[in-house]
Parts: sequence; C-alpha cells; structure tokens
Amino acid sequence: MKKAKLTLTITIILPFVLFLLSCNPIENESQSSSLLIVESLTGTDIEGNEVNLLQSDVLKVDSSTGNTYITADIAKAILSAKLLQPDSPVGPSHYNNIMVTRYFVSYSRSDGKNKEGVDVPYSFEGSLSTLVEIDSSTNVSFVIVREVAKAEPPLVNLTEGRGEGVLQVTAKVEFYGHDMTNHNVKATGYLTIFFGNYIDE
Repeated sequence: MKKAKLTLTITIILPFVLFLLSCNPIENESQSSSLLIVESLTGTDIEGNEVNLLQSDVLKVDSSTGNTYITADIAKAILSAKLLQPDSPVGPSHYNNIMVTRYFVSYSRSDGKNKEGVDVPYSFEGSLSTLVEIDSSTNVSFVIVREVAKAEPPLVNLTEGRGEGVLQVTAKVEFYGHDMTNHNVKATGYLTIFFGNYIDE
C-alpha cells in the first residue's frame, strides 16, 4: 500500500517539476522552452565600417551643395534561438521558433546624468517582424538613433557648440517576441555610442 502511495505521489509531482524546469527564467512569467539570444550588436564608425560601437554624426554636410542634414543611425543585431533545455528528450520543433515583434532602445551615461531630453536622448520603441528559427541565427537591422533625437537636446547642443565635444552613451536594446505557442521571450544587448559633430570629408 505504501509503495503504491509513493508511486502515485511521484507521478503527481514529476510533471509539476518538469513544468517548472521548462519555464524560461530570462523572461518574467514566461513559460517558453525557447531562449532568444543577442549574439552580437554592431554599429559603424565614421568611415562606415562595421564595428562593435557606433560613431554617430549629429550633423552631416552635403559635399556638393554645402547644405546640412541629419540622418538616423542603423545598427545590426545577430539573434539566435536555442532550447532552454538542449538535452530535452522531446527535441526542437517549429513551435520553438521565435517571432521577434518589437524592440526598445534606452540610453545611459556612466557619470549618472541620465535625464532624457537633457543628458541623453529619449528612449523609443520600434516594430519588427523577424522569424528566428530554433538552432539558427538571423541578422536584424534597426534604427538605434532617430533623426528627431539629433534635433533635440542633448544632441542638438553638439551641432551648435553648446555641448561636449563628444558625448558617450550606452544604448540598451531590448528585443521582444514570442514562440509559436505564444509564450513571451526577451533578449537584451548593449552598444556604446559616441555622438559628435564629426568633420565631413
């Protein structure tokens, strides 16, 4: 009788333990068995080379007309999807694929001056529609600095000589999505940005 009772207890507890193990601790309250990973986050230097930072020119000059203009800055992320438990006996399926639907960019400074619109640009959200298949990587290009940010403090101060020569910030980029069973996932990456009114050759 005791043996049968013990077997029944294990039968009840085991699925509950497996359920807890399958939950994704990276995303609060997520029950996804998939993990979204930011493998790399890159920008460009002033010459247009892809590097692990971003040199953002706050004001460009048209070489043919001499007119000034501003442009958004683009960054690139390599996103991958993995099983939270790679040794799962069930194995991966298309239900583990991840659809990335949006991203959120916020900025911070190492000196603690982080008031938006004064010390750092305003944070913002953008939309994406990118499928990341399980056990594979996908390139995603996205706006990391908007044009409007360069027309507002503190970046506009750099164009008018009222700010620091170069303003260094860290961009925090949060990617949000869901697996094919509609469980939420999230991944975060960081990129150092150097804002300045660089010389246009």
